[in-house]
Amino acid sequence: MADSTTEKPVAREFFIQGLTSDGRQFRPSDWAERLCGVMSCFRPEGMRGPGAHLRYSPYVRPTVLGGVKSVVVNEALRELEPLAYHFVLNFAKDNDLQVVDACLLPEPNQKKA
Repeated sequence: MADSTTEKPVAREFFIQGLTSDGRQFRPSDWAERLCGVMSCFRPEGMRGPGAHLRYSPYVRPTVLGGVKSVVVNEALRELEPLAYHFVLNFAKDNDLQVVDACLLPEPNQKKA
C-alpha cells in the first residue's frame, strides 16, 4: 500500500478546444497562442525574472489534441488569480468553445524527473 503522505496531488486541468459547440473550427487560427500570450504573466513566484514574459504560463498553455488547437488550463490558476481563471472560462463560454475536464499524462517514453 502506498503512503498517501508521499503521493503528489493530481493536477486538475481542463482543455478549451478550438471547436464550437456545433463542431466548427474556431477562428482566428492562432487563437490559442493569443490567449496563452495574454495569460503568460500568471506564473509561480520562482518563475519570474528576465525573459519570463517570453514564455507561456505553466497554468495556461497551447497544445494540439487530436489535430485540434487547444489550451490546457491548470486549475491552480484559480488559487493564484481568480479573475484570470474566470477570464479564461468566460473566453470559452463567450466564444461557444468546447471545454473538456481532463489532465495531460506524460508520454510513456519520457523519463521521470
